[in-house]
Amino acid sequence: MKSADFNVRVVVGNGVIEQLPDLLKEWKCKKAFVVADSNTCIAAGEKVCALLGNNGIFYSKYILAQEEPSPDEHTVGSVAMHFDYTCDLIIGVGSGVINDTCKIISNLTGRPYFIVATAPSMDGYASATSSMERDGLKVSLPSKCADVIIGDVDIVKHAPLKMLQAGLGDMLAKYISICEWRIAHIITGEYYSEEIADMVRKALKRCVENADGLMKRDEKAIEAVFEGLIICGKAMAYAGVSRPASGVEHYFSHIWDMRALEFGTRAELHGIQCAVGTLLALRLYEQIMTRKVDKEKALSYAEAFDYTVWSGKLKEFLGKGADTMIALEEKEQKYSVEKHRERLQKISEHWDEILAVIKEELPASGEMENLLDKIGAPKTAEEIGVSTHLLGTSFQATKDIRDKYVLSRLAWDLGVLDELVVS
Repeated sequence: MKSADFNVRVVVGNGVIEQLPDLLKEWKCKKAFVVADSNTCIAAGEKVCALLGNNGIFYSKYILAQEEPSPDEHTVGSVAMHFDYTCDLIIGVGSGVINDTCKIISNLTGRPYFIVATAPSMDGYASATSSMERDGLKVSLPSKCADVIIGDVDIVKHAPLKMLQAGLGDMLAKYISICEWRIAHIITGEYYSEEIADMVRKALKRCVENADGLMKRDEKAIEAVFEGLIICGKAMAYAGVSRPASGVEHYFSHIWDMRALEFGTRAELHGIQCAVGTLLALRLYEQIMTRKVDKEKALSYAEAFDYTVWSGKLKEFLGKGADTMIALEEKEQKYSVEKHRERLQKISEHWDEILAVIKEELPASGEMENLLDKIGAPKTAEEIGVSTHLLGTSFQATKDIRDKYVLSRLAWDLGVLDELVVS
């Protein structure tokens, strides 16, 4: 493994929130700073404060005014401006936005951080980065992994059904992420760990096996998803990169979030968008598997590619969020004819191996459709507010978000990016 520096303590089970006072005493906490929003305060924040008060632990609390706070500069700034510097430990009560925000505040203040989860909705509980919106662009900011994660099944099982769907959706994305990690290793030589990948596969398998009970709030299914999300956070920490847990399906979600920020279009929960992105990616991989490597065609495609035209299209499609992506390309130069030729040679030499990886790692798109039906989750872009005519450009834009080799880059290298049907 690349990094084994992972000391977070994970406490999962029924009624485990009752352990909070003893855990705080282990950390010699004299006064805690509790952060929640109006919903998570009801779900678990009031219980947290009661436990602290009843056990003689002083605390200050800050309840975010917005019912659904955004992961942006305003939220981070609001928590920072209300932070009580007499507190020696931070307790976040919530899931995505609360957790990501508190990880940043913990990193900035040097205070230890506990998260009391209220939903099994995303894989960021155990990661050392925060997924935020900065200047209209989705970014992963270095922050700090929680020191203690408390997942009380009696609490998280009562999360809104949409958040349960989002949690499983974020797990289903791991089919694509592991597949693309292996493909990138073959083509670019990127670091890959089979041990880490297998951690994620086993967690994903358990989630899928228990998916039937998720909408019934079956505790075994809830625990499988929550623990799976924690394991994926650990996998990213061990690998030192997000590879084990995100690929092109996450980039679909990021593109749609960026458009929502720029143009005020609708955005769904990240995990639900990832589930739709996963289904789109599976259908695209099925098309890729019918292709052969045509080196002459691929080289001609790369030579004819006009980045000036494409960057203009990116700006039109994403607004100011495209600026960072364009700046990344200036540094990366992935479209250079020379770099493309090197990658194409690797692809040509290892095409059978690449196809074998796709076949080994990915379920059929029909199986994914059935699974999403089983949990009542959206299957189409239209259901989450994304017009069908935007899907082609969304897919093409995924290759520019990060310096990461994903499906859209493989399609570009093969010279078939414009031929694939995104639906």
